[in-house]
Amino acid sequence: MSDSQFSRRQWLATTATTSAAALLAGQSHLRAAERPTPSTGEKTFLAIDDASIPFRKNVTLTIAQPTVRDEPVLLPGPFESDAPDNLAAHFYGTVLHDGEKFRMWYYACHWGINPDWSPRMMQQIAKSPSYFNGESPLFQGPICYAESDDGIEWTKPALGQVLFKGSRENNALALPHTVVSGALVIKDDADPDPARRYKMTYQFFPDQSDPPIEEFGRMPSVATAISPDGINWTVTGIPFRNQFVEPSSFIKHDGQYVIHYQVMERSLGYAAEGGSPCGRTGVARLSSDFDHWPDVLAESFALAEPEDRSIRGMSGVYDQVHLGVGAVSLGNVCVGLYGLWHNADFAKGFADISCDFGLLVSNDGLRFREPVKGHRFLRREDSLATPVEGYDFNTVLCQANGILNVGDETRIYHGRWRNVGGQNLDEVLKYYSGEVALATIPRDRWGGYSLIPDFNDGSICTTAIEVPQDGFDIVLNADVTHGIRPELVDESFHPVAGFSGDDAGTCDVENGLDCPIRWKNDIASLTGKTVRLLLHIARQVSTTPSIYAVYWRPTV
Repeated sequence: MSDSQFSRRQWLATTATTSAAALLAGQSHLRAAERPTPSTGEKTFLAIDDASIPFRKNVTLTIAQPTVRDEPVLLPGPFESDAPDNLAAHFYGTVLHDGEKFRMWYYACHWGINPDWSPRMMQQIAKSPSYFNGESPLFQGPICYAESDDGIEWTKPALGQVLFKGSRENNALALPHTVVSGALVIKDDADPDPARRYKMTYQFFPDQSDPPIEEFGRMPSVATAISPDGINWTVTGIPFRNQFVEPSSFIKHDGQYVIHYQVMERSLGYAAEGGSPCGRTGVARLSSDFDHWPDVLAESFALAEPEDRSIRGMSGVYDQVHLGVGAVSLGNVCVGLYGLWHNADFAKGFADISCDFGLLVSNDGLRFREPVKGHRFLRREDSLATPVEGYDFNTVLCQANGILNVGDETRIYHGRWRNVGGQNLDEVLKYYSGEVALATIPRDRWGGYSLIPDFNDGSICTTAIEVPQDGFDIVLNADVTHGIRPELVDESFHPVAGFSGDDAGTCDVENGLDCPIRWKNDIASLTGKTVRLLLHIARQVSTTPSIYAVYWRPTV
């Protein structure tokens, strides 16, 4: 694909846009394929994670239905203002709960050229198509910052960094690129250098430069940046110069930095089976130090391509993975969302496109899988962009670094892009919008195990874990715990004396996010041994137990 094909108009359209003994008997041969989970630190075994809880009988997994706040938590600035986000506040971004404050990084869209851009920043839009620079001057960027005490009501502080249309009273961040998106931030407390405490990757669009700025390359890609405070940023590199990277999340997992993004078409270094074209597909890049990024990628998540190869490709009218994986690391496991992009025939109208969320889980932070294949975790109908009277615009949900646990909640910040494609320029001017929304579930309750209807008992069993020197506490995130009987078994699924049968554990907390298992004997007596947690589930008179997560916490 030639450079000229990568106009910013095309990129905007594609970017602004997851009885147990009988069940387990004879399974000791699995030991060779399993590696006991390391015993250091707390481990979270989610019900949706079939690697951590691989065995079950007579139980079913039910995926959670999140509660969505109808009103957005962040809106664009007023259109009549000179705010840098007077068109859209797109959540290709990040929310962190940092100390006692919630902090958000997002990318703005605005109408009209900023006459105060430096000559070098002006150079980057010198060849902008007339759609952006004349008839309807729409610009992606800059990256902006907001903060909140509760994560619901947000303010946009005046940072004074960017002179924008005659004023520095705005929340824009100073970066060397004019056209940007995808502000993905982590706080890296493990880095000993305070100047590198915050790390960011963001997308930039250099291909409008004339002549080109060679250090930026000719392809939309990502830049990396560091900051001591999340406000003042220093760009450290462009790791994939001249390679298209449209990021969906940036995480640190198991000591490795991972950028998730989407690829489209063979020309971008990725193809479907047999070298045939592919639609939007989630891939990942990895670095051990944030400074050096090997020039290889991993497929993180893909949907099936049509058997008919003639309709494959970015413009194929079939469901695709929009943006890639929007992930969060929970220590030993990652949860993510992917955009379930319902593609349409571009020739008939981009406005027919919409996007839901699918749910994903991963253990290595690279390769993700669906707990329930094809399940729509959050439907666009349940998180609609602010409507416009007299119009029926589609909503495109957008994921990024927006998942975080706050107290008893798991919060899912996400973008709602109002798709006004196919409208005339006046209507685009009036109605194009992006806003930040919030969905919640009880902490870590992404899905839960309960008995299959018409069955009165069942069980689940975890993978093996090594008991550390000081032992650990096992805590359930569950309901109706008096119907749950915990036992420990060894790697070969044999009962562990003192922790099974008449010595099975009990829970004093009936329902809750933290229901500790109480044992008759000291679990530290098993130091150095490898065990599994076996949970027997029995139907009660009026209800049935549900198990959402198991926590292995080192005893303090």
